[in-house]
Amino acid sequence: MSTGITTTPRTTSFVASRSTPRTDPIRTGPVTTVTADAVVAPVTRRAARAADKAQAKAAASRHSMKRTVASVGALTLVAGLLGTMALPAFAHTPGDSDSSSASTAAVNAVRANGSQSVSVASGVKNASLSRDGYTTTVPVAPVVQTTTTTTATTLSTTETAASTAQRASFAASTAYTGKTAADYLASPSHPAFSLAAVYQTALQYQGTPYVFGGATPSGFDCSGFVMYVYAQYGISLAHSVPAQSAAGTIISEADAEPGDVVVLNNGSHDGFYAGNGMILDAPKPGGVVSVRPLWTTDVHFVRFGIK
Repeated sequence: MSTGITTTPRTTSFVASRSTPRTDPIRTGPVTTVTADAVVAPVTRRAARAADKAQAKAAASRHSMKRTVASVGALTLVAGLLGTMALPAFAHTPGDSDSSSASTAAVNAVRANGSQSVSVASGVKNASLSRDGYTTTVPVAPVVQTTTTTTATTLSTTETAASTAQRASFAASTAYTGKTAADYLASPSHPAFSLAAVYQTALQYQGTPYVFGGATPSGFDCSGFVMYVYAQYGISLAHSVPAQSAAGTIISEADAEPGDVVVLNNGSHDGFYAGNGMILDAPKPGGVVSVRPLWTTDVHFVRFGIK
């Protein structure tokens, strides 16, 4: 039965395609897949290595240049210093006459002369002195000879006599008509003596005003007060602080009792010891006889009437 379709044998077509000669090269080795990165990568690494070498070379060149500049600078500085020190020496001429040479010559002249001289007005009495090559003329001060003919003892006696006379004159001028110290001493009998009795008698005169030279109840000074009280017990004392101190026996403060006499070491004042660091005395102008604290420790204690 006929269908109207022409059939071409496959064998004919196969033979025709196989019969066309091949122009590709024949690969004899194994087939390997090649990519674009595989081709470019080797070229990029070589370029990087070359760039690194170039940078290292440039850095070395810069470092060498810096060292060279530093060396040149150091050499220049050293040369400048040497020139500064050396040039003045080369420039100085030993034969030059300048101010320093003149000064040296002046000093040498003074050394060679080696002397000094000083003079004073011709009207002054002079004496020449010499020592170690130096001479000078100096005024001689006149020596004044003094002779001391008055001793301390004589002065003390003179002062005591003057004070006694002054006090006696004052006592004579007062209106007091009672007994004086001399009257008590002239009496044939006296109260029994004890320090306690003396102190009680002295207390009776509290409130009596201080009067310089006073030795009666109308007015007392310090030694007049002591003299007047002790005279009532037949003990004669001078109207003087130093004389009263010398007339008694010096005792320690620990042994002192009320009725003993306390005396300032400078001889300026005395009074009755009242015990416990107190004194009963005629103090000073404007004051009155009273008991008060001792104001100093520069004192000593004197006892009368008891051997």
